[in-house]
Amino acid sequence: MTPGTTAEPATRSELPPRPRTWPRRTLIVSALAAFTVATCLPAIGGVEIDLGAIAQNWRHGAANLSALLQPNWAFVPRTVQPMLETLQMAFVGAAIAAALSIPLTLWAARPTNLNTVTRTAVRAVINVVRAVPDLVWATILVAMVGVGALPGLLTLVLFDVGIVVKLVSEAIDSNDHPDLEAARAGGARQHQMNRGLALPQNLPLFANQWLYALELNVRISAILGIVGAGGIGRLLDERFGFFAYGDVSVIILEILVVVLIIEAASHLLRRRLA
Repeated sequence: MTPGTTAEPATRSELPPRPRTWPRRTLIVSALAAFTVATCLPAIGGVEIDLGAIAQNWRHGAANLSALLQPNWAFVPRTVQPMLETLQMAFVGAAIAAALSIPLTLWAARPTNLNTVTRTAVRAVINVVRAVPDLVWATILVAMVGVGALPGLLTLVLFDVGIVVKLVSEAIDSNDHPDLEAARAGGARQHQMNRGLALPQNLPLFANQWLYALELNVRISAILGIVGAGGIGRLLDERFGFFAYGDVSVIILEILVVVLIIEAASHLLRRRLA
């Protein structure tokens, strides 16, 4: 630039205008709000929500909540044996499910089972197991084998197998397995590849899902007792029936403490496996 001349200002690159998205967002929010309101209108098939009854009976709910906030600590010794039964159901159910889930998962995944017939059959059975709610399984098993811990244990096994096989088999399907392809090209049989390659590689994934299933077992077993499947849930249902909310509060707090301890231990084990 020569002296005496003025520099022209640098032209700024103009950004394209941002598209106007607020009309679309407003339309989506309005549609969701209208759908939510419609589900509360019995005249058009919605769920009937009686707000007047809720406002009228709030004193009853407040009294029950106040009773729950006053735990009966003298009831703790009676909860020890049912809680131990719940923990036994949870651990034994998770262990049996862990043993069953290994072959079922390898049969349900495409890279570890090229046979379409057996793979489809295993997946169909697992889908049926997962489709039936755990309380329904518990009710059926209580009718078959009687009241106690056994139907609860069998229900937990079915529940855990359905979760572990579904999640781990889908994870195996979504990953690339060049080592399996190389071993197959070298003439290895499928069971040899599964035992020597697929299982060792996916064992940490199996372990993570087994620990997750163990965490769920304690929560679920507390509910299964409602239908007579043993454990702390049976005692919880009994105390609810007698309106002993102080005892119910103790049971709920005990379940909370046990679940938190198991989750903390599971978290530490997952960090070691990572």
